[in-house]
Amino acid sequence: MGLLLAFALILSYVETLIPLATGIPGVKLGLANLAVVLCLYLFGAGKAALLTMAKSILSGFLFGNLFMILYSLGGAGTSILVMTLLKKSCRFHIPAVSAAGGVAHNLGQLLVAFFVVKTYGVVSYMPILIIAGLVTGLAVGLTASLVLPYIQRIIHHVEGVL
Repeated sequence: MGLLLAFALILSYVETLIPLATGIPGVKLGLANLAVVLCLYLFGAGKAALLTMAKSILSGFLFGNLFMILYSLGGAGTSILVMTLLKKSCRFHIPAVSAAGGVAHNLGQLLVAFFVVKTYGVVSYMPILIIAGLVTGLAVGLTASLVLPYIQRIIHHVEGVL
């Protein structure tokens, strides 16, 4: 879990170095969510929820501010809930689960923004945020589906040695 949290924080930092000129606040690549998706499939929903909350709080303190933490927690909570439900249904592959998590994350952040700014204007960002969450979530899910078998093999090997 410590390695996954460190991995998530490193990816959060890398993400701050990549400028995205979308003009839409909150649109990010979501690289750190790779650690969350891997955790969900390796260790289950409880540990993935703990990881995503710790990632949100720590990355906010390290690379953002209090409002970033608030938005991140709103997105992380909805994302992990949606991904957990889809994973438990056993009907979706990792990329689809991750894509739905990306969309849910952006919608969760939008909901927090709605309550913070108290205006309906933030809803106009919804179509772009849905598309961005879908695309970035799909990319993260595809990466996770490629990497996961190797990590599982390493874990199985280490458990066999111990």
